[in-house]
Amino acid sequence: MSSQTSPGHHVVVIVGGGAAGLSVAAGLLRAHADLDVAVIEPSDDHYYQPGWTLVGGGAMSAEQTRHPEQDHMPEKATWIKDAVTSFEPAHNQVTLGSGKAVEYKYLVVAAGLQLDWDSIAGLSDTLGANGVTSNYRFDLAPYTWQLTQAFSGGNALFTQPPMPIKCAGAPQKAMYLSADHWRRKGISANVHFYNQGAAMFGVPAYAKALDKVVADYGINTHFGHNLVAVDGPAKTAIFETADGKTERSFDMLHVVPGQSAPDFIKRSPLSGDAGWVTVDKHSLRHTDYPNIYGLGDCTNTPNAKTAAAVRRQFPVVVSALLHDLGHGGDGELYDGYGACPLTTENGKVMLAEFRYDGEIVPSFPLDPRVPRAVYWHMKRSLFPWLYWNVILNGKDWKKPTYKPRPDLLS
Repeated sequence: MSSQTSPGHHVVVIVGGGAAGLSVAAGLLRAHADLDVAVIEPSDDHYYQPGWTLVGGGAMSAEQTRHPEQDHMPEKATWIKDAVTSFEPAHNQVTLGSGKAVEYKYLVVAAGLQLDWDSIAGLSDTLGANGVTSNYRFDLAPYTWQLTQAFSGGNALFTQPPMPIKCAGAPQKAMYLSADHWRRKGISANVHFYNQGAAMFGVPAYAKALDKVVADYGINTHFGHNLVAVDGPAKTAIFETADGKTERSFDMLHVVPGQSAPDFIKRSPLSGDAGWVTVDKHSLRHTDYPNIYGLGDCTNTPNAKTAAAVRRQFPVVVSALLHDLGHGGDGELYDGYGACPLTTENGKVMLAEFRYDGEIVPSFPLDPRVPRAVYWHMKRSLFPWLYWNVILNGKDWKKPTYKPRPDLLS
């Protein structure tokens, strides 16, 4: 691994050193160690973001989710420690924050998404105080657990913004872990879930199963409600609905902000009307520029934005690039697979797996609508290990999924 002061030209340039970017870089270099691969990433730290829900529920420490970026940057990749500010696909180059340009033969865009905290009036001023928190930030997830432990009763509000967001189940996972803790402690909590959408989950079979979880906790659901403002000192949240605005008081508020593609992607030739990198949903090749690929949270593919999706996407991009470069490649296509380990209580997880068109594809011959202890252990121990040691190392394991089970999901 090496940093570079004069970025220059590289055969493959990868924008983003998160799960998607590093897995592609590692996968390419595992296949051909002499490939010229550069990764553009400004951050010193790398985060296992799926763990932040567990941090907020007291089942994992924040430090367990953070590693130095250099520990996972492939040794033979060139690390350009800078940020991209613009794309010039007509000239096969990107411009960096330093003003320097990097030319490429092939480009991979894996820049993730941005959390639009300022889209909610007053939120940035009160995050981390006044009972307002969010598991969507590394430094705030521990505060969620502090608030849960200190809660002695009253109104606990949990919000979910318009889709798409990363890990669509995370807003309710936070709620279930808090509600489970209060129930175990015998604390009376008035829990409310405010969701801009119309159901607990986008796949109907799982939504019905989660309706039962909500009912078991006695949680009040409010669909078609989008959080637009927060007054921390006054402990009030304002929601926008089809009928206007409504105000709710709170003692604890867990917020998930709206999310979008990074601004430097939105204003680039690579994005479509919605701002995301436009790629073919199966090949992940850009719809206008054949030497550009996109994967992870920054693209317009209609799949769940999860680490599980990246695990199935990165081998597709690696295979395609190897083929383009004359090194083989098996023409693998992405089927839209995504997974959401829905933590319904401390000790049990519902493992939701699905691909394009909401087709359910469980990896185990069990009813996937049932929360199980074995999935909790996978979520807490196995999945983090796979992330750090397998996915980020670009290792692709061929594991078939079971066929859909209509008898279970009708």
